[in-house]
Amino acid sequence: MKFEQYGISEEIKKNLGGLGFKRPTDIQFKAIPSIMNGEDVLAIAQTGTGKTAAFAIPVIDRIHREKKSKRSTGIQCVVMVPTRELAQQIGGVFKTLARHTRVKVFSLHGGIEQDAQVKKLQSGIDVLVATPGRMFDLVNQGHVNLGSVAVLVIDEADRMLDAGFAADITYIKKMLTRKHQTLFFSATINKEIKKLAYSHVKSSAIRIQLSPEDPVSKNVSHFVMFVEMDDKRYFLEKFIKDNPDSKVIVFVRTRVRAERVAKAMERSAIRSMTIHGEKEQHERTEVMRNFREGDGTVLIATDVSARGIDIPDVDYVVNYDLPEDPETYVHRVGRTGRGVRRGVAVSLCSRDEKERLYEIEQLLKKEIEVIKIGKRDYARTIDPHREEGVRALIDDYENRRRKRPGKRRTGGMS
Repeated sequence: MKFEQYGISEEIKKNLGGLGFKRPTDIQFKAIPSIMNGEDVLAIAQTGTGKTAAFAIPVIDRIHREKKSKRSTGIQCVVMVPTRELAQQIGGVFKTLARHTRVKVFSLHGGIEQDAQVKKLQSGIDVLVATPGRMFDLVNQGHVNLGSVAVLVIDEADRMLDAGFAADITYIKKMLTRKHQTLFFSATINKEIKKLAYSHVKSSAIRIQLSPEDPVSKNVSHFVMFVEMDDKRYFLEKFIKDNPDSKVIVFVRTRVRAERVAKAMERSAIRSMTIHGEKEQHERTEVMRNFREGDGTVLIATDVSARGIDIPDVDYVVNYDLPEDPETYVHRVGRTGRGVRRGVAVSLCSRDEKERLYEIEQLLKKEIEVIKIGKRDYARTIDPHREEGVRALIDDYENRRRKRPGKRRTGGMS
């Protein structure tokens, strides 16, 4: 079924066509009709499968049809998200899909002065995409009125719970005096998420769960290489030089390591950008804009951005450090292979990180395929005077893997 066949407004169809979206993804196909019917929805789907558009399309369509003019009479939809980057990202999706419609969208988050935000709110908006902190600040100051809200969307519900926002979700539900529709969207689910979701949706809510057995998208090939901690910078350097025209996101554990790795790359004549929680919001926004527009192809990030990066043309993800939370692995590798594109994720695992690798594999319910590194290849990679890199290792591995389907190579350095 194509978007042209959906009972949505022509303006939205035009926007989708301009973006090159002809057919809905699985989550969009399953969620959009239920949302358009006014039903509560609890949806679990892998990252990169189009969850944002799955709720943005029907929400925008509903508001556009109900409005008689561009004048807003109150906030009709609130989308709660855990981070500033996600607020900007999801707000951007809504604005793109709402072009040529009567729907006004605004992203509200901390990190910037509130005066300009208050002015925008007072001018009238229909969709508010917000982080809890800044939204409740402005609610308590009387600048945000939630009395007209007809749709509440909780996006990245698992992260909202992890970040301690469960009480905020309960609080906002109590503030919504109008009969409303509740939509929960998440990439992962556990008992706590189910309990939270079921306590806020109707008993008749539609439950959608796609690919529960493998939370990593089928578009992502992901591998692990066993590398000593002190040698990781050499493998990263060679990997980037092997792929000079590719967009690469490198994930590290802390802001200190992000800056340290960036300086190591700079010494090797590799330009990179960093993004982490210690940067001011305007700096983080600038970095993301530059990376999105191609002014720099290497982004070194902490997990503050693991779910805030929705850039369709990321070719590779490198886990320079394995994450402490196994579920974060899913969100990291999901930064590549988005939509219909394919991507590759490579994790560099040191001896001290093997327990983390085991925990990730427990979550995935399967072992991550290992690219075995011979002693000679390892020595060449860490030798700064040799040009051989790690791309050949990956290409050689994938070629042999295709010839012997289903066979897994195991082991570490030999």
